[in-house]
Amino acid sequence: MYQYSYADQKLVDERVSQFRSQTERFLSGELPEEQFLPLRLQNGLYIQRHAPMLRIAIPYGLMSSHQLRTLAEIARDYDKGYGHFTTRTNLQLNWVKLEEVPDILAKLAANQMHTIQTSGNCIRNTTTDPYAGIHAEEIADPRPYCEIIRQWSTFHPEFAFLPRKFKIAVIGTRTDRAATQVHDIGLHLVERDGEIGFEVIVGGGLGRTPIIGKLIHEFLPRRHLLSYLDAILRVYNLEGRRDNKYKARIKILVESLGKDTFIQKVNDEWQTLKDGDLTLSEAHFAKAESYFTTPAYEQIDRLAVQTQLDEFLADKDFYNWYEHNTVAHKINGYKAVVISLKAGVVDGNYVPAGDITDAQMFALADLADEYSLGEIRATHQQNLVLSDVKITDLYILWQKLSALDLARANIGTLTDMIVCPGFDYCALANATTHNIAESIEKQFNDLDYLYDLGNIRLNMSGCMNACAHHHVGDIGILGVDKKGEHWYQISLGGNSGEHAKLGQILGRAVAADEVAQTIATIVNVYKNERIESHGHIESFAQVIERLGITPFKTAVYH
Repeated sequence: MYQYSYADQKLVDERVSQFRSQTERFLSGELPEEQFLPLRLQNGLYIQRHAPMLRIAIPYGLMSSHQLRTLAEIARDYDKGYGHFTTRTNLQLNWVKLEEVPDILAKLAANQMHTIQTSGNCIRNTTTDPYAGIHAEEIADPRPYCEIIRQWSTFHPEFAFLPRKFKIAVIGTRTDRAATQVHDIGLHLVERDGEIGFEVIVGGGLGRTPIIGKLIHEFLPRRHLLSYLDAILRVYNLEGRRDNKYKARIKILVESLGKDTFIQKVNDEWQTLKDGDLTLSEAHFAKAESYFTTPAYEQIDRLAVQTQLDEFLADKDFYNWYEHNTVAHKINGYKAVVISLKAGVVDGNYVPAGDITDAQMFALADLADEYSLGEIRATHQQNLVLSDVKITDLYILWQKLSALDLARANIGTLTDMIVCPGFDYCALANATTHNIAESIEKQFNDLDYLYDLGNIRLNMSGCMNACAHHHVGDIGILGVDKKGEHWYQISLGGNSGEHAKLGQILGRAVAADEVAQTIATIVNVYKNERIESHGHIESFAQVIERLGITPFKTAVYH
């Protein structure tokens, strides 16, 4: 994984010193709130409903075990003993003290981490496939290109004050596990005549005006990656709306100009940049790729160890976990392990999606060292991944994760929910989410029933900002405020994958105490309407595609 250069370290250290001075001046009354606001946002610091919230950058979701221990120490020493992983693969701390934030930033900097560009109208953390570099389907590893983009975008003087925040995602497979089509820019690695390049998708986004992005370049040679991105950002920076924050995202610009006009403007700008200083050479790619070298995997005879694995799979609980929480690896004899941060109700208490305690982080860092080459990955779905686990270690790893409440075998099921913190924490939220997620957990607490339902993605946001991507869930839930009461609007049929589409609103919002039963009604319609043929059972998404939402609407609002 990438290691800070001297320049990286110096930049981050200087930013810590700078913000320490700014914070001291603000606390002493020398710096007015309106001047301190943009400064704290540049350092990932928000003021939420109850306390400051600090967002820590995890570039392309990749952490070393040492860095995870650092996050655990910070959560223990400066917060309330836990952190929250987001759909941007960052970690949020919800209870920091303003006067201690510079000390947190200093500790992060000492361990090659920071909070820079996790907020504000700038280029945010670039994300990618959690199985980058290990998936057999991959055309090329997207992580080196994520790192190239990170180096280009960090402290970019021209793009520090864009009309609005800007998000980029990169994938190396046709299967999209990074929701690229609902990003400001989505980059798909493709190969043509032996050359690597990119499909470029621009203008996706959710929030108040959800839009699926548009393909504007079918094959961009990789040497032109930065110059073309620079051209897109320049057009947006010059022509994006600044008079209305709800119309300031690039998706609105692309829609208002039209795809063809936008492409022409980008190409016109690109002509001044193409083949210039931003052109990437083979040496640039070689250097970036050197940060992500293939580990020294052991040679494992899969047939020789299959008998032992079969014995372990006789344990039903392990079998369920193996089927749902492990992913095929390109190296024979290895698996990627998905660690569910959707524990649900544990000892009578609901554990919010994406939350992890300091004790769990410490223990998981040790497990990463012992079983997965010392690396951990965060996912768009608010889970974690150990990417390089030998199949001979799976059973003992599962036992240890189970003891930590990190082995719930629910990946891909209805309870593998993406959920934002909602009204309980966020100052922008209109409605609570944790209580609704808890009621759904209690409604669907039978794993065998969940397995029978198959893959259903449920996403829930507490406001129109759509931090939990409710627009693109198979089932989406949006919290709304009605005269001080929290109600919930439901949509069906969304998809954030390669066939991305927006869900359709089912009908009027339902009361908080009706949400779980409404989801149960929707699921029952699916079970009654799905077709089974030759051993294949229609998925929830396929039934919606075939029948539309009318049967579901009729059942819910009869």
